[in-house]
Amino acid sequence: MSKHTGSSELVANSSNPPIKTNHIDSTHALALENANMYSLNLSQQELTLEKTEVSPSWMKQSVNLSYNPLISRTLEVKGSRVNGFDIDVPKVLVVDDNAASRMTAVALLAMEGYEVIEADSGSTAVELVNQQQLDLILLDVMMPGIDGFEVCQLLKQNEHTRLIPVIFITALNDKRSRIRGIEVGADDFITKPFDRVELAARVKSLMRQKRLNEDLDHAEQVLFSIAGAIESRDPNTGDHCERLVKLGEAFGEYLNFSHTQIRNLMWGGYLHDIGKIGIPDGVLLKRGKLTPQEWDIMRQHVLIGEKICLPLRSMRGVIPIIRHHHERWDGSGYPDGLIGDEIPYIAQVFQMIDIYDALTSERPYKRSFTKEEALSVMAKETESGWRNPKLLKQFVEFITS
Repeated sequence: MSKHTGSSELVANSSNPPIKTNHIDSTHALALENANMYSLNLSQQELTLEKTEVSPSWMKQSVNLSYNPLISRTLEVKGSRVNGFDIDVPKVLVVDDNAASRMTAVALLAMEGYEVIEADSGSTAVELVNQQQLDLILLDVMMPGIDGFEVCQLLKQNEHTRLIPVIFITALNDKRSRIRGIEVGADDFITKPFDRVELAARVKSLMRQKRLNEDLDHAEQVLFSIAGAIESRDPNTGDHCERLVKLGEAFGEYLNFSHTQIRNLMWGGYLHDIGKIGIPDGVLLKRGKLTPQEWDIMRQHVLIGEKICLPLRSMRGVIPIIRHHHERWDGSGYPDGLIGDEIPYIAQVFQMIDIYDALTSERPYKRSFTKEEALSVMAKETESGWRNPKLLKQFVEFITS
């Protein structure tokens, strides 16, 4: 962590590193003057316009009126929006072991109205990411200890930090470094010395992309929550969805599925019966045999589920599972009566794990079958024309291996 005289330090506890924010002191004021070397000169007309705009309360609190007037006006001109964002002030972490380079980046971002936190090493950056709600990271590549590549890889592999955009800041401009950066998940690159306009544009663009990704992520989480609520309506299924997710991942790997296909198979474990939210309890939870009319209602759950998930593009690979996991190889299934390979392959694969889990789990109407008993039942269904014979053979090999 950098230690600039006079800069604000927020210390959560004695074990946590100090956090630097963009409360500009005399040292950073010098960096601001240097930063102006990389920015466009403000015209007299722009300066006149800046004086007439009203600055928000959070800006006024972070700017000392004794600072360079030009710098103060640049900070105040943002009004009630920061780079087009109507939300809380975006927070950026600048990670660089070179103090001068780090201060320049901090100054440029402060001029754009961002809240800035600093770190002078990769290890400190990792600690701060776990403590702070960050919107973007400017990350130096060449640092002692944990370098920028390692930091980026750690963040992108973590479910909680994978959506934070990472811009590599480096003097290196060779092809090998950029390829390595892409491999570990970097979102963009910018070279030293910084150009203010380019830096501001790249940061703003990635901020917007992060917002979109977060909105999509939240929408997905809502669907998973709905699916969990549906499963809880029927206590007889136990942890059926969780088991399908684990079994789907393992069987997908056995079949050499791609990462995306395995993800879709796992998501199908959670979402395949999401349409049951539209089925009345009198039908869904009925313990006795369903009437023909009730079966017609129950069969609608695959179509309801498809309609719920269809608007999300990220769910397109899961839709075939939701709609077609009750089709049969001989065409006697529903909703479309598909025959053979007309049934999407991923839906056929999902059928195997769904049926196997149902057979090996205890239900009010049946005991849990052993592995051998379950595979025997599935073999008889295949002989009756309900399942893909080749796929069943692979599934049996997977279970018994």
